[in-house]
Amino acid sequence: MNLAAPIYTGPTPGSPEQVNAIIAELRRLYPQAKCSLDFSNPVELLIATQLSAQCTDERVNIVTAKLFKKYPSVNDFAEASQEELEQDIRSTGFYRNKAKNIRATSQRLISVYGGKVPRTMEDLLTLPGVARKTANVVLGNAFGIVVGFVVDTHVGRLSRRFGWTTNTDPVKIEQELMLIVPKQDWLDLSHLLIFHGRAICDARKPLCEQCTIAHLCPSAFAATPVRNTSTKIH
Repeated sequence: MNLAAPIYTGPTPGSPEQVNAIIAELRRLYPQAKCSLDFSNPVELLIATQLSAQCTDERVNIVTAKLFKKYPSVNDFAEASQEELEQDIRSTGFYRNKAKNIRATSQRLISVYGGKVPRTMEDLLTLPGVARKTANVVLGNAFGIVVGFVVDTHVGRLSRRFGWTTNTDPVKIEQELMLIVPKQDWLDLSHLLIFHGRAICDARKPLCEQCTIAHLCPSAFAATPVRNTSTKIH
């Protein structure tokens, strides 16, 4: 019995034709896609994004609903005790390191930036625990400043499945996406990929048969009856 998978015959992965078609369909599917973290100011978004590492946005929003009432200003976070803040954010995981970074970040915001969140990538990267993903989230969603591409686990996974990258390093993935995705789509596409990753393109069991962009996705044609971890592209 021939169990060979169908061959992908769509546009070249990473080509403007494929990329723009995927963006258009994702926009149709998720017209309300936006940052899933709840925040009312840049400081809250910065802290929420730090908490989101290895944690779902849903869980973070549950925690921050109480957290931002208890610590309404950057000064409150800067002066919080390590032990008490740890308990307040415990359910987000890695709470000791997160509490340490949030306190140190808040103290640096006060001492260096007058209590305000800076508006440049270079300055944001000087804050404890802040890497490019967090900086891009804050710049794009708090200030409307887009200088890079937010790469989380969903974005990385879908980018590999679409054939846009073979990398697993977020910084390398970001650089590749910035070359093939129009800059005006950087911020929106990160949200769209996250929404599609949650709804359809699951890490373990992607719902390719329900996916309206399967014809544009090489990995939708790569499934075989026998799992081969040496050639697995998901």
